[in-house]
Parts: sequence; C-alpha cells; structure tokens
Amino acid sequence: VRAGSRALYRPVSAAVLSRPEVNTEATAALLPKSPLTQVCLRSFQTSAVSRDIDTAAKFIGAGAATVGVAGSGAGIGTVFGSLIIGYARNPSLKQQLFSYAILGFALSEAMGLFCLMVAFLILFAM
Repeated sequence: VRAGSRALYRPVSAAVLSRPEVNTEATAALLPKSPLTQVCLRSFQTSAVSRDIDTAAKFIGAGAATVGVAGSGAGIGTVFGSLIIGYARNPSLKQQLFSYAILGFALSEAMGLFCLMVAFLILFAM
C-alpha cells in the first residue's frame, strides 16, 4: 500500500521506468546496467515534465499579455465617448476635437497592438 501511494505523486514516466517488476531479461538485454544508461533514463524522465511546465508558462504568460488588448478597447471607447461629450458642449471645435480623438485612438490602439506583439513573442520566440 505504501509503494502504491508513493507512485501517486511521482510522474508517470518515473513510476513506469523505475518499477522493479518491469525489469525483465528483454529489457535488461536492451538497456545494460551502466551509470551512463541510468543518467540518460533520468534525464529523459524529467525533460518531459520540464517541457510541460515551460509550455504551460508560455500559455499563461501569453494570456496575461493579451489582457492589455481589453484595456485598449476600453481606451478607444473612452476617447470617442469624450469626443461626443466635447462636441455636444462646443460644436464649433468639431475639427480640433476630432483630430485629438484620432490621435488618442491611434495611441490606444498602438498599446493594444504592442500587447498582442508581446503575447506572440512569448509564444513563438522563446
């Protein structure tokens, strides 16, 4: 019972490759008992788990980086909402207010695109 409960918190690859009942003559002929073979087996066991953690970290980081795109959408809404309020207060400043609104839109959209670019860099460049 104790060995069975210990296998529950070990990685599956480590539990399968280190079980003594799996060690038959066929596997002994394929894998000689040398320290080099044991080191290779151990690095094989931990590399899959490490790769899974790295992949999960990439996805979490990319997801966190794309949150800024929602902020960009909120910023664009705020800019054009303010444009409508400003135009309602003083219609004679329509052209100047519109040029400021386009500038605010461009800056807010650029921040959203930078966030998206960072997300893609995290996913595909690292």
